[in-house]
Amino acid sequence: MTLPLGISVTRDGGLLRLVLARPKANIVDAEMIAALTVALADHADAPDLKAVLLSAEGPHFSFGASVEEHLPGSCDAMLKSLHALVRQMLEYPVPIMVAIKGQCLGGGLEVAMAGHHLIARSDASLGQPEMMLGVFAPAASCLMPDRIGQSHAEDLLYSGRPVSGDRACAMGLVDATADDPGAYALTYFDAHLANKSASSLRLAVRAARGAYAARMIARLNEVEALYLNQLMATRDAVEGLEAFIAKRPAKWENK
Repeated sequence: MTLPLGISVTRDGGLLRLVLARPKANIVDAEMIAALTVALADHADAPDLKAVLLSAEGPHFSFGASVEEHLPGSCDAMLKSLHALVRQMLEYPVPIMVAIKGQCLGGGLEVAMAGHHLIARSDASLGQPEMMLGVFAPAASCLMPDRIGQSHAEDLLYSGRPVSGDRACAMGLVDATADDPGAYALTYFDAHLANKSASSLRLAVRAARGAYAARMIARLNEVEALYLNQLMATRDAVEGLEAFIAKRPAKWENK
């Protein structure tokens, strides 16, 4: 089986490139989460590193996390590993740029929002469809209100509807739109980060991001417990996931 992640270092050691490499879906499953976690950890202390660029092969960034791994028996391990990755990205010592195209949904969008600078194609589709499966999006419930405000976040989290890259940019969910988000990110790096001191940049990230990361991590710990201890004890959460896997309509009993 091929590796789920492309890893390279460019720009004289200044840029770590991570490419989700399971097109077309680029599912954020246990293997993908582990590969991202290890790659980020392996390069975090590289003295010349100034930024990370996370992108994806194929037409879509990611369809989201593995629904099968959300079922009882595997949910606890999957969710905790995904949230550990989100925490790692929130506290990462250099900026993480994320280039988004096609669909960026569910756990894929949660991973993207843990980054620093998001760029999307205008016609990308970004959303948290978890409520359609009878569950909620834990990391997004923490990250999204801070990015786009409470009202917009509640709309997207409760409805499960996606928005276009253009609409996401207007909301502040992404920071810019471009026909080629990866090329845009490289241009941004060359123009604004490549000529900076790597050591000073790391301290600037700590100064600007430290309080935000601590607040998000504390809230994520609370929401993770809500998901695992209360949501997954409900009948409808399991029904929604099983119905999706079986490709049948869910039968809600509101309990």
